Amino acid sequence: MQELLFGTGGTPLSSNKPKNPLNALRRLSELGLGCTELEFTYGVRMPDTEAEQVANLARKLKIKLTSHAPYYINLNAHEHDVLISSQDRILQTVRVSYICGAMNIAFHTAFYMKDNPGEVYQRVKNILVGLTAEIKRQNKTIWLRPELMGKTSQFGSLDEILNLCSEVEGLAPCIDFAHLHSRTGKFNSYYEFKSVFNQIEKKLGRSALDNLHIHLSGINYNSRSGEIMHLNLRESDFKYEELLQALKEQGVKGMLICESPNLEEDALHLQETYNKV
Repeated sequence: MQELLFGTGGTPLSSNKPKNPLNALRRLSELGLGCTELEFTYGVRMPDTEAEQVANLARKLKIKLTSHAPYYINLNAHEHDVLISSQDRILQTVRVSYICGAMNIAFHTAFYMKDNPGEVYQRVKNILVGLTAEIKRQNKTIWLRPELMGKTSQFGSLDEILNLCSEVEGLAPCIDFAHLHSRTGKFNSYYEFKSVFNQIEKKLGRSALDNLHIHLSGINYNSRSGEIMHLNLRESDFKYEELLQALKEQGVKGMLICESPNLEEDALHLQETYNKV
């Protein structure tokens, strides 16, 4: 990536009807945003013909694409059928996202299910080794990006995500800074944000900061369970201005996907604030 791009997680609220990826791309171009995340969070239902149209329009408008796999994934599921369907959903997302021209697929990896975290890590790692090998066998160049999660019941701490990405070829992190803050109650200052970038570079190399996938929103949380719900940036305690300063000073490139409820409003605010730093 040549720069840090800003965009929305899904179709901008101000898009024309029907609310579909094609109209989303047109609205993003009008707004001057540079990327978007295609949301397959409730299922992968996009026909191949539409995916090809999305790819062509995104290229024409010079908007970079990423995607999000369905929520119904648990690579630590105890039921065999849930485990198999979870892997199938990732591969379905890979197939359609690749046709769309998306660069990345973010996904929620697993729940601890009251199991030992170290054992969960090894199970998840073994499955992802197989999935990335299958993607490579299919000659599909696309990053699988396990997401840093906000609930303490979910697999996906900063250390777990960075360790996975350092040990499994074909993985790269999706760093959700709101989730990191809600999960830990920390990581809400310039120096803490800088420390995250330093950890990423130390673990994965400078190239990881040159193609980083970021989620951001305001967040409501508590000390017991972590994330409760996403909020608009200016309705939360998240110090996004300090994050933007750290991003610019560290020279981070890639995509910053806004997941605030007001979507494009906060995405534009983030882009404008970043450009003023």
